[in-house]
Amino acid sequence: MIAVTRSERTVLRLARPYLSRLLGAGLLAAVTEFAGLALMATATWLLMSAAGRPPLDRLTVAIVAVRALAVSRGVFRYTERLAGHDAVLRLVTDVRARVFAALAARRAPEQRTGDALSRLVSDVEAVQDLLLRVLVPASAAALVSAVAVGAAALISPAAAGALAVGLLVAGVALPALATALTRRAAAEVAPLRGALAADAVDLTHGAADLAAFGATGSALAAADRRTGRLARLERRLAATGFAVDAAGVLVAGLTAAAVVFVALARDVDGVLVGVLAVGSLAAVEAALALVGAARQRTQLSAGLTRVAALLDAAPTDAAPVGTEPAETGPAGAGAAPARVGAGPVAGGEAAPATVSAAAPHDVRFTDVTVRYRAGAAPALVGFDLDLSAGRRVAVVGPSGAGKSTIAAVLTGSVRPEAGRVTLDGRDLSAYSERELPRAVGGLLAEAYVFHASVRDNLLLGRAGASDDELAAATAAAGLLDWVREQPDGWDTVVGEEGGQLSGGQRQRLALARALLAAPGVLVLDEPTEGLDPAAADAVLAATLAATPPGHSVLLISHRLSGLAGLDEVVVLDAGRVVQRGRHADLVAAPGWYRDQWRLQEAAERGYFALTP
Repeated sequence: MIAVTRSERTVLRLARPYLSRLLGAGLLAAVTEFAGLALMATATWLLMSAAGRPPLDRLTVAIVAVRALAVSRGVFRYTERLAGHDAVLRLVTDVRARVFAALAARRAPEQRTGDALSRLVSDVEAVQDLLLRVLVPASAAALVSAVAVGAAALISPAAAGALAVGLLVAGVALPALATALTRRAAAEVAPLRGALAADAVDLTHGAADLAAFGATGSALAAADRRTGRLARLERRLAATGFAVDAAGVLVAGLTAAAVVFVALARDVDGVLVGVLAVGSLAAVEAALALVGAARQRTQLSAGLTRVAALLDAAPTDAAPVGTEPAETGPAGAGAAPARVGAGPVAGGEAAPATVSAAAPHDVRFTDVTVRYRAGAAPALVGFDLDLSAGRRVAVVGPSGAGKSTIAAVLTGSVRPEAGRVTLDGRDLSAYSERELPRAVGGLLAEAYVFHASVRDNLLLGRAGASDDELAAATAAAGLLDWVREQPDGWDTVVGEEGGQLSGGQRQRLALARALLAAPGVLVLDEPTEGLDPAAADAVLAATLAATPPGHSVLLISHRLSGLAGLDEVVVLDAGRVVQRGRHADLVAAPGWYRDQWRLQEAAERGYFALTP
């Protein structure tokens, strides 16, 4: 019995909803192979019997059977492909969604775009190949081999024994040999392809940076080395495959010869000897599908391992493809009311905490400390903040002070080393990775703009939003006039990573998407970055005005202009709170805030401040 690896078990667990379709595809594949085997045997009997010129009525059944088998083989094959691909494409859609969710949830700095793309595309295709090129043909070949031996035993048990030996060599020994010869080389192929994808992204998107640092040559050389290594591995795999396939042809010939020899020795009728010979060739050919399946399985193992690692890390509460969550978006976008907090369920267990996107929420930081690496200086130390419903707070400070760390903790990207962060009185860990973004969200430091239209990028914030709602959000973000100037309007394609937009336009598009989502706790990390001072003040004011009443705002900013209307300003330095209060009070008191305010005011008015 072939052992199933852990990564294969992970994938096959996801295939359970499609098990009936896969079983149907496997049975259809077996029927197709059996039809081919029966066609060869019947046609052989017909030709050899016709050589004796019997009455035509003795051949009529065989003639009809040959025609029926020839037609049915094509029909069965088409139906098997249809059923198999229907099941597998449904599964791959599910797997790809889960892999994307796992990649999106990762905050590992070493994750590279090219490698992520390879995992999402090439490695996920290994799931498809596992089912269509390994499990389905292997099960069909095993079933047909058993049927072929049983049919041969009806003619000659001794010939059936010889056929069984040949099928064991073709279906067991050769697959084991193919696996042993290709395992080591195949294990390197998937990681190399991922590295090459990363090289391709680096050499295209990073061409200017590489040229500026004089590193183009070394990057090309590294890519060439990996390309050469991959080419050598694939040539080795191809040569090994050719050798094993040649051995399979030899086994088929030797098996047919042995069957004929044994049948003649047992005085089997000449016509039936011919049927056994041709049937043996067809049976061994069907069994050789196990060789291809074994080789394919070995080559897929590395990709499946990479996919399984992501599937294990994917959110466990992700909705299966084809189902709708209880809430489809914020209020006003077809969302159903949801509970806040956890309630009892059957058995006395607490249900997972759920939230409503549109409802106000209370957030509290209590003595929160964050350290990214053991032994490193903390990014946040003893931080306290009361962000109750409807409250608007700004966090300011020099670069590296820990401002973005607060946003990361609030959105669940980073867990504190000490202290507690609560949402409506419950710890953030009580909310799943799917539930928390419904209550807490906004414009984070690395908001992504997709290679799609303006409309599609905005609808990620709230699916089904009307044009009027899109216009209101983009107007608040200061982007509506630009959209109206474009020939394609909302259907204007923004390019890969928003490459067709300026930096300020990308920021406004991401801000409009955050406003459209309208979470109960709106986090804005440098929302006016890339804008000139006048536009930045106008956009910030419009954004705060567009935030629904009762929704709280956490604003992270380097600019101090526009903060006068906020309930509190918190000044961070080296992860510690050094000042806090309202804008007017901080400007009047000595400290970092007043000094920075004067410097920014002077710079924006076009002259230097001679005194702090």
